[in-house]
Amino acid sequence: MNAGEIEKCIDEFGTDIYRFSLKLCMDKADAEDLYQQTFLKALETEWTLDWEKNPKALFFSLAYHLWKSDRRKQARRNEIAPCGNFDEEMETVLPAKEDMEESYLQKELALQVRQIMKTLPEKLQVPLLLFYLSECSIEQIAAILKKPPGTVKSRLFKGRNIIKKRLEDAGYGR
Repeated sequence: MNAGEIEKCIDEFGTDIYRFSLKLCMDKADAEDLYQQTFLKALETEWTLDWEKNPKALFFSLAYHLWKSDRRKQARRNEIAPCGNFDEEMETVLPAKEDMEESYLQKELALQVRQIMKTLPEKLQVPLLLFYLSECSIEQIAAILKKPPGTVKSRLFKGRNIIKKRLEDAGYGR
C-alpha cells in the first residue's frame, strides 16, 4: 500500500479502528500504539487494496492479529518476570439535566459489563466487541477471525448468555 491509500483508509474508517483498538486494549496508550502499528503494518506490506471487498475488515483483522501477537509476547514476558498494572478509573462528567441516581445506576451497570467482558475468554470477547462496538456484520467478523459464520454466531450467543447470567447473579434485571 502507498501513503495515499493509507491516508484515505484513515479518513474513511480510522475512528472505527481506533475504537476497536481501545476496546481490545482497555488502555488508551496501548490502543494508540495498536492503532499506529495497524496502519504502519499496512503501509509496510505490498497489498493492493480492493475497495469492493470491504477493506475495513482487513484493517480490523490486522489490528486483531497484532493485538493477539502482543498479548502472547506479554504472556511470555510475564512468565519470565511478572509485573503489576494499576487500573485507573476514568471519571466522567454528568450532564446537568440527567437524574443523578439513574446516571449512577447506568454507570455501575456499564462498569459491571466491562468487568464481565474482561473475564470472558478471548474467543467470546472479540466477536462481542466487533459486533456491538464496531458494528461489524457476522460475515465481516467471520472474515476477520477466519472462522465460519456459524462459529461467530455461536460465540456471540454464548457471550451474551454469560453476560446476562452474571448480571442476573449480581442483581440486575430483576
